[in-house]
Amino acid sequence: MMTTYILIALSVIASIYAWNRTEKLYKWMLNPYAVIHRRQYYRIITSGFIHNDWVHLIFNMITLYFFGSNMEYVFVYLYGTTGIFYFLILYFLGMFIADIPSIIKHRGNPNYNSLGASGAVSAVLFASILFNPTNKICLYLALCMPGYIFGALYIIYSYYSGRRMADNINHDAHLYGALFGIVFSIFIRPSVISSFFEQILNYTIF
Repeated sequence: MMTTYILIALSVIASIYAWNRTEKLYKWMLNPYAVIHRRQYYRIITSGFIHNDWVHLIFNMITLYFFGSNMEYVFVYLYGTTGIFYFLILYFLGMFIADIPSIIKHRGNPNYNSLGASGAVSAVLFASILFNPTNKICLYLALCMPGYIFGALYIIYSYYSGRRMADNINHDAHLYGALFGIVFSIFIRPSVISSFFEQILNYTIF
């Protein structure tokens, strides 16, 4: 799945480049104050290709590798080469939509910064869950559960963590990226709703 691999390669290259040039790292981060008051709209995209450290980068890219490849395959299978276009819309529009709540919430705070592909990756992940809800997702290669259960827990966790703001993780981006992935999938493939519930109803643990 070439498109997924290109997105991964761009993220790795951009992150390593930014780590070695601190001025670029800060220039490319999502800073809502700069986006609104200085009209630096490019930050919405550039921030989605840079990461805080290797752990942050590897976690996002592994998730994108598995679920991005899956969704790219699904879209191409359903829509031919147009499916690649749909996949790119899912990724980049997911990146944009996921940042909107943070831009609004922190538009008056010049010290707030955010970075990472988590919003876009969450959109891809939840699109994959909608199309394949019973496929298992494993946390730390140990705790495995069907995708629809993981998805429900993920949304609940992101919602309450975003309200608490007790850490430096942009949980709002995770939440809204995930919700966009669901909405977008339903928009281009309404029948995915009935397929989603049919797969769950026919699912057995053993």
